[in-house]
Amino acid sequence: MALIEKSVEVQVPVRTAYNQWTQFEEFPKFMEGVVQVQQLDSTHLHWKAKIAGKEKQWDAVITEQHPDERIAWKSTQGAKNAGVVTFHRLSDQTSKIMLQLDYEPEGVVENVGDAFGAVSLRVEGDLTRFKEFIETRGRESGAWRGDVKGK
Repeated sequence: MALIEKSVEVQVPVRTAYNQWTQFEEFPKFMEGVVQVQQLDSTHLHWKAKIAGKEKQWDAVITEQHPDERIAWKSTQGAKNAGVVTFHRLSDQTSKIMLQLDYEPEGVVENVGDAFGAVSLRVEGDLTRFKEFIETRGRESGAWRGDVKGK
């Protein structure tokens, strides 16, 4: 598994940043290569993405979720990945989002891309686009405030 750790500061309250992040079906609006995220229930997601020119699909389960603090997940079938995103209050109007992603590159193209840092650059770009997305809106498009204890 390869590990990526990235962070971004956003000029919105931590509650706003967290609430928007729980709107998984909107991820294609700011995540490069993500074609669709379908929320099956409160803890299960189905992903479709285009990675290194190939369509990938996977199912994921949210293993832990605490409002305004963290969301952790792992894939259950398909492309192997797991991670956690944490939310940190820097001030009343500024938050820091930290993302840790573990993934398993598949095939020659993905392994070469990984060696050159392509996935790391993509994740950094996704966080920058999230920042632009939420700061431009100034408010979240929805929220799920449920709590998921560690699975």
